[in-house]
Amino acid sequence: MATSREERKTTLRAHTDLPLAVDRRSPVTLAVQTADQLRQAMRDGALRAGERLPSSRGLAALLGVSRTVVTDAYQQLYAEGWLDGRRGSGTYVADITTYPDPVTGATVRADPVVHAGVTDPGPADPGLVDLRPGRPWVLGHDVAAWRRAWRRAGDLPLGDTLDHLGHADLRALLADHLRRARAVPAGPGNVLVTRGTGHGLDLVAASLLAPGARAGVEEPGYRVARNVFRARGAEIVPCPVDDQGVIVEGLPDDLDVLYTTPAHQFPLGGRLPIARRERLLAWARRTGAIIVEDDYDAEFRYDVAPLPALYGLDPARVVLLGTLSKSLSPDVGLGWLVAAPEPLARIAARRKLLGDRTSGPVQRAVLTLLQRGDLDRHLRRTRLEYARRRAAVVEILGPLVKGDTAGLHVLVELPAGTVGPLVEEARTRGVLLDTTARHHHGPVRAHGLVLGYGSASLDGVRRGCAVIRELLPDL
Repeated sequence: MATSREERKTTLRAHTDLPLAVDRRSPVTLAVQTADQLRQAMRDGALRAGERLPSSRGLAALLGVSRTVVTDAYQQLYAEGWLDGRRGSGTYVADITTYPDPVTGATVRADPVVHAGVTDPGPADPGLVDLRPGRPWVLGHDVAAWRRAWRRAGDLPLGDTLDHLGHADLRALLADHLRRARAVPAGPGNVLVTRGTGHGLDLVAASLLAPGARAGVEEPGYRVARNVFRARGAEIVPCPVDDQGVIVEGLPDDLDVLYTTPAHQFPLGGRLPIARRERLLAWARRTGAIIVEDDYDAEFRYDVAPLPALYGLDPARVVLLGTLSKSLSPDVGLGWLVAAPEPLARIAARRKLLGDRTSGPVQRAVLTLLQRGDLDRHLRRTRLEYARRRAAVVEILGPLVKGDTAGLHVLVELPAGTVGPLVEEARTRGVLLDTTARHHHGPVRAHGLVLGYGSASLDGVRRGCAVIRELLPDL
């Protein structure tokens, strides 16, 4: 006989000591209802750190919903950091401990839900100098070229078929761009068009990793990478870095995948030297691990030509991710994934299964920018502009600046006890800053500011750095 809703509710309460239930009459989806109730239970302490949750199949049966509903709810909670997956063991409540607030320095409870100023700083108020990383100079694009690209995209008829690899002509031009700019030995058959780095990383995790896979992420490192792997049920393994990048000798042999930023380590700014790149690839060949190379701002170098992408040294072991979010704008929503034919076919097949796509008009607009050389001209202009801002940072802040040879941010090393008060006082003076603390998975090892000079004007960069210098008179 079918189990009634009240019986399912009672059974679930007996299993988890929680009165969870879903309301099919609510306009809120069943997955969101389930995630909301579990999240609240973890906030209230009814579900405690280390407690095992029911399997997706078991919870679905108890709630009387499809397994997809529970899987979607769990994936959302993985992405927010509430849950941890353990290989062959199940799903557990994450250990939400305490951390030093990057602004006040006070000890607070770590909350994995995104909050402005802690996990995602959000947009700056008008009039403030925003020196947080990850924001490019969006006012410097060629307005006429941008409009021309969209007019061309609008002149073409809407398509009624979908290539899950992306527009064939765009893939060919992206492959050519990568050969010229990054020495990547790729053809159109190695390129898949994505909506950006996070999307490409999610496609890799969904297509190439089994549930419970061990995913290595640089520590400190890119927070989104941790969130994406968690959302796909992977176990996060922090992998220490130094001033040159990931420490190969510290990598465990049982990783299934390693996410790394060898051209300009985020957030410390190191560049992985050739000798260490060779050792990293040898480690991957020996262990069978996949290396995911995030080439997020490699177009911008200020000392020598960029080192060739890691992918070019061993295409069989590396998946390369790139994006226009730093070189043009995050608003464009277009990136690329480069891989060997076999993994690329698996990723495209998974994408087709999920009905996932990159906007056709966006692809056609970017195609026009590439065909006419507008993107190359834009990159030449922005390289000069960013070089001026980077020079201003180095001139004003001097020897405390690290990782300044590339990209759109630098590390400003500071004594641990000075960071929080400095950030708080700088904000009162109209300058927004980010700290290394926000980019750690565990205890904070590197102390200082992650100073981005992409979005502020040259005058704003100078004024912001002058405020930092005034707050540290011993510089």
